[in-house]
Amino acid sequence: MDISYELITLDPAAGTPVLATDELSPSAVAALRDLLDQGESPNTVRSYRSAMRYWAAWFSLRYGRRLELPLPVTVVLQFIVDHGQRQDDAGRLVHDLPDAVDQALVAAGHKAAPGAPTLSTLTHRVSVLSKIHQLQGLPNPCDDGRVRELTARLRRAYARRGAAQPHAKPALTREPLQALLDTCDESLAGLRDRALLLFAFSSGGRRRSEVTAATLDNTRPAPRSPGQAPQRDEPAFVHLMGVSKSNQSGRTRADSHKPVVGQAALALQAWLDAWRAHNAARSLPPPEGAIFRRIRKGGAISEPLTPQAVRTIVQARAALAGLDASGFSAHSLRSGFVTEAAAQNIPMPETMALTGHRSPSSVIGYFRQGEVLGLKAARLMEDNNAEPQEPKKRR
Repeated sequence: MDISYELITLDPAAGTPVLATDELSPSAVAALRDLLDQGESPNTVRSYRSAMRYWAAWFSLRYGRRLELPLPVTVVLQFIVDHGQRQDDAGRLVHDLPDAVDQALVAAGHKAAPGAPTLSTLTHRVSVLSKIHQLQGLPNPCDDGRVRELTARLRRAYARRGAAQPHAKPALTREPLQALLDTCDESLAGLRDRALLLFAFSSGGRRRSEVTAATLDNTRPAPRSPGQAPQRDEPAFVHLMGVSKSNQSGRTRADSHKPVVGQAALALQAWLDAWRAHNAARSLPPPEGAIFRRIRKGGAISEPLTPQAVRTIVQARAALAGLDASGFSAHSLRSGFVTEAAAQNIPMPETMALTGHRSPSSVIGYFRQGEVLGLKAARLMEDNNAEPQEPKKRR
């Protein structure tokens, strides 16, 4: 097939420069960086920046000069050796990071305490370095076979030693969550916190960023079925999920609609009613925008909550309930929802439809934790473990 390609050129007087095909202009590089940053979640961007600040500090202390990319493979190998623990001939755990460098990193605020990092922190920093090389189109030292083999063997060595990895925060299952809810009174803060906790838990274990993204536009009263009589005492809402960790594009999917019913709907309705009454009493416009908002000391309802505020609320309510506040985080609501669903024998596909998990492997651990005490195989010596059977007849 013959295709002719027309050449169209600009008048030089227009002042628009002609670009080179083998390189990006400085403005295009800046725009590309902005697009990549804005396409990532704020948490991911922060973790990337933190990891690269650590790389830059370690590199300058180790090599006496500023970090420049691409890095040689030998530098990545040295980084792993410096931070990965191994056993010496006496069976002691050692790593190659000099004490002076370690102390300097702590003093500069790049480490909380001296010593080797966890395996997950080490592998995360290597992964971030790999991603940065990839995004900048540079030769990637982390793709080198030596780096891959060393990382794989390091993981196996940690596993064989039974190295303790950081434990996840405890799950807020039904019983501890109820203890938190019991601390919520009829004040504005109490109504808001009760609504927030139940919304986050009951709509599928929402992440903290998803909770603060809930608005009056994407969380609406559920439509009634034709012919269904309205029941004022039984509100129900449908929350339309937008951008999330498992849906970075924000496109509406089959599982984007999350129900807010039962206690969660009652609590949300009570908070919204209180907010409307608060605004009406002060001749303020009706509520709009973000649902969960800061309440100032004077009682004024103000700006939307930040994701970090969700963690603060969870920990504050845990402390009021007499629980170890430091043991819980905002993620405890998500893990608690999945664990409780398993304990109540909710089918995994139904649970995943609410949480938004795309892979069963992400939730199977929670399910096993919720089911483990009910496993019949663990009670083989119990008399009531099996259904009674008719005694065998002698021949």
